[in-house]
Amino acid sequence: MNTTFVYKEVDQCSIKAELYPVDQPNAPLIIYIHGGGLVWGTREDINKEQVALYNQAGYNILSIAYRLAPETKLPNIIDDIRDAVKWVYDEGHKHMNFNTEKVAVIGSSAGAYLALMTGTFPVKPKAIVSFYGYGDILGDWYLQPSAHFLTMTNVPEVLAKQLIQPNTIAESPIQRRYAIYLFCRQQGKWLDYVADMGTTSNEDALKQFCPVLHVDATYPPTLLLHGDVDEDVPYEESLKMKEALDQAGVFNELITIPNGKHTFDEHMDDPIVKDAFDRVINFLNKQL
Repeated sequence: MNTTFVYKEVDQCSIKAELYPVDQPNAPLIIYIHGGGLVWGTREDINKEQVALYNQAGYNILSIAYRLAPETKLPNIIDDIRDAVKWVYDEGHKHMNFNTEKVAVIGSSAGAYLALMTGTFPVKPKAIVSFYGYGDILGDWYLQPSAHFLTMTNVPEVLAKQLIQPNTIAESPIQRRYAIYLFCRQQGKWLDYVADMGTTSNEDALKQFCPVLHVDATYPPTLLLHGDVDEDVPYEESLKMKEALDQAGVFNELITIPNGKHTFDEHMDDPIVKDAFDRVINFLNKQL
């Protein structure tokens, strides 16, 4: 039976985590970080088939929320993830039965970006799994209008701004927020809305939020999964991350999903996806 925790309170906002436990003591723990362009998502967004798969393999799952942009900006979102990892190590044993020496972080899309950021924290997980993530927020794919998103219904800025809340929020379903992300990708303004920093004058400041630039020998073993026809996050982002990991001598693997698009892992009946998850479990078993 799953349990809800509040791991942080800030700006009159309770930031929660959802535990999906296994019925065995001292089992390893996966911290799961949802996607949503840092604009939408909830701690309950994790695919329940994937929860069952990880639980059957003997892993507790802790799916975490975090403050969302544009109400909260990128530095504070990163702080939430850092605080969540620290909470797991410092306080988690008081609330959960798990092995503090066996903690991994898994994320998808923007959640995978945040998962990759955990490898740069002082308190790191033992392993990272990135589903179609990215290590560079300064690439043209995010700073320029996206040809893929320009094929969709045009979103005027006035609509995007109407969806921004007056208060801090840590969870919101996609239906209420997708237009913000769509506008940002159509106009190349994602970074303006999420980071609140101009890319010209603050590029050096923003580099601290690019994990691909901060990989060193202390970075955790990492598994990257990416479809090679991803129309949202380019496949090249995982190639760049793998190159940085290789250069630092960090153990890593890249699983390429042929003809795989964004959120390929939703197709749990696909034999290629099933095989990919078998390899995820094997990777976690070896690292933890």
